[in-house]
This record gives sequence, structure tokens and C-alpha cells, in this order.
Amino acid sequence: MTPNDSRWPLTLALCGGYFLVLLDVTVVNVALPQIGAELHAESTGLAWTVDAYSVPLAALLLASGAIGDLIGHRRVVLLGMVGFGAASVLCALATTIGVLVVARAVQGIGAALMLPGTLALLVDNNPDETSRNRLVGVWAAIGGAALPAGPVIGGLLVQAAGWRAVFWLSVPVIALALVPVVQLRRSHPQQGSERKVDWIGAALLVIALTCLVTAIIQAPASLVLAAALAAAAVFALLGFLAVERRGRNPLLPVPREARHSLGLASLVAGLMNLCALGGLFLLTQVFQDVHGLEPLAAGLLTLPAMLPLPLLGAPAGRLANRLGVWRTAALGLVVAAAGMAGIAATLTNTGISYVALAFFLALWGTGLGVLTPAIVSAALKATPCAPGLASGASNTARQTGGALGIAIFAAVAGAVTSPGFSSQSAALFIGAAVVFVLAGLLCFGIAVSQCARLS
Repeated sequence: MTPNDSRWPLTLALCGGYFLVLLDVTVVNVALPQIGAELHAESTGLAWTVDAYSVPLAALLLASGAIGDLIGHRRVVLLGMVGFGAASVLCALATTIGVLVVARAVQGIGAALMLPGTLALLVDNNPDETSRNRLVGVWAAIGGAALPAGPVIGGLLVQAAGWRAVFWLSVPVIALALVPVVQLRRSHPQQGSERKVDWIGAALLVIALTCLVTAIIQAPASLVLAAALAAAAVFALLGFLAVERRGRNPLLPVPREARHSLGLASLVAGLMNLCALGGLFLLTQVFQDVHGLEPLAAGLLTLPAMLPLPLLGAPAGRLANRLGVWRTAALGLVVAAAGMAGIAATLTNTGISYVALAFFLALWGTGLGVLTPAIVSAALKATPCAPGLASGASNTARQTGGALGIAIFAAVAGAVTSPGFSSQSAALFIGAAVVFVLAGLLCFGIAVSQCARLS
């Protein structure tokens, strides 16, 4: 691929697309109370408003990267951008919760097509290594800013113009981003690459995740349906694993010697997002529907939890170099667990102390900020010769964990109008804290066993 003479318009377009993909994971949360009131949606519909986006994003990430390698990333990114923009318009115009959920699913498909290609095009169009490393750093920093920006931007838009503005935001950004990508010279499949798309594996992964999330969300309404869907998810997952092991072109061609380490790193990454996004899903509703905060105030209150993630990236990386990735991950998990336990305590109090809540949110976010770089580094160490593979496994695990977390937290907490919503939310944070402590013990055990092998 021949790079453009002026790369900054393309860089901004690709980084803008990446920012939107991650922004839409959290930006809708603050809008959920308004969406529920206007579209008469219950907790199930609100959970699907978020998960209809997260499920295809998680399930299709690996396949979209392979499709880009096969037909060229420019085409895939363009298709993703057009689909994302069109779906955003449908979301903004939705008059029923069913239409909104379907439009969000199309948005998620577009996001999955965009995400791997944005980095691929950025790298391909910057042949100078120094420039490329700098721009990849910009790309990563912009992505890191999307998570804390989501609730704040969402709160500002919802309070100023209503929940539909959250979706209209994407339309002009996508329109501007399309111009330099369209002008980009056509990319071609990777020369000499024999990689094909494992369509069967991709379909099985979509079926497994969709059935599992649906089973969790529908469990309070129908245990029989949930059990049937769970069984279908298990069969689809077993089929996916069989295809991955025996197929010629698996979505995750993990070497046998790396499966254990990469699997553990991906498990912790998935648990991290499961608790983080599930907790954020509940908090934005607790702040508004239970404590009566305005959307912007609710979004700003999440900042102590979200800001440490991009701010602690470099310090956490240095800490991981000193302590090792698994010890650093264990430390982050324990700190985050303490924060979640404190959040649960404040939610159960009749008179909520926002100072105490902000402190515990910051403690939670600090733990996540320490954990995230460490667990990504652990995945990269598992496959040092294939960073793309490690990144794909980690990102898929994190997005899958997020989708499952929203489903689990929504199903257990129930409707926000129910009397036990706050106590159930607090119980979920306690449960998440316990899960993090157990995961921290696992990470510490891995670190100890590695030291024993080295000695």
C-alpha cells in the first residue's frame, strides 16, 4: 500500500473511528433512564440496548481482522463506517425499544468491522518506524480516553438535548472520517498470506455468545427458555473449540505452548470488563433513578472510576516491569476489590455520602488502571512473536466479559423501580469484589509458580 503524502487527516479519521467504537460501549449508559421512560422499556430492554452493541462487537472482532487480511482493510473499514453511521441514524430515530435494539446490533457489527482495520491502516500508511510508533501511541491514548469520556459526554448530551443526541453525535464524526478513508488508495490483501476466514468458527462464536447473553437476560422471566438457550450456547461453544483445534484457518491460531498463559490472561481480562461494565451499567441508573441526579451529574460522578484507566497506563507499565505482570495484576485486582466493597457499603446507606462514594470509585478505578496494562502485557508475553494474536484474544475476552457483565448485573438487580434494586446492586458489587480477590489470588499463584520454575 502506498502511503498518502499527508497522513494526519487519515490518522484523525482512523483514531476518530476507534474512539467512537469504544465510546459507544459506555456513552449510552447515562441515557438509559430516559430511554426506558420514553420507549416504555423494562430492565430487559435496557440491558439489550447496551448488549445488542457489545455482543456482535465481541463475537466478530477476530473474523473482521481476518476479512481485512483477505480483501483489504480499507474496504472493511469503509463498510464498517457506513454501517455504523447508518445504524446511528436508525438509533436516533427509533420509536420502539425493539427498533433501537436492532439498530444497536447493526451498530455493533459496524464497530467490529472498523476496530481491527483502524490500527492496520494506521500502521500500513506510516512506513517510518518512529512515526508509526508515535501514531500508534496516539491511537491507543485516544481509545483509552473513550471510556471515561463516555458517561460525561452522554450525560452532557442527554441533559442538553435528550437521549437521541447520544446517537446523532456519531453521524457527523463518521461523515468526516469517511472522506480521507475514501481518498486512500485501495489496499490489497496481504501478499503471500494464506490466511482464510473461518466462517464456521465465526458463526459458532456469534451463536454461542448471543445465546448465552440472551439466556442470562431472559432467566428472570423464563427459566425454561434460559436453560434451552444456555444449552445451545454450550453446544455452539464446544463446536467453536472443535473447529479451532482441527480447522486449517482458526480465528485464534494459538500455539499449544502458549494456550495456558494466554487463556489465563484472557480470563482475567474478561472478568475485569465483566465487573467494570456491569457495575457501570447499574451505577448510572442508581445515580439518576434512585438518588435523583441529573444525567450530567451522574456522568461526572463516574469520572473518579474511569479517569485512572488512561492516566495510569505508563506508571502501571513501569510497575509491571518492576514487580512482574502477574504480581502487578494481582495488586490491581485487590485494590479494585476494595473499591467495589466500599461502593457496595455506600449504596446500602440511606443517606449516601458522595465524598465517600467518590473515594471508593477512585479506588476501584485505580485498581483497574493498574490491572489493565499488566494483563495486556501478560497476554503479549504469552505469544511474544504474535502480538496481533495476543491483542485479538485479549480484546475479544474483554468485550465478551463486558457483554456478559451487563447481562448478569441487569438480570440480578432487576428493574430499577423495584424496592430491592439498590440492595441487589450492592450485593452484586460485593460479589464482584469477591471474584476480583479470587482472580488476584490466581494471578499471585501464577507469579509464584513462574518464580519457582525459574529458580
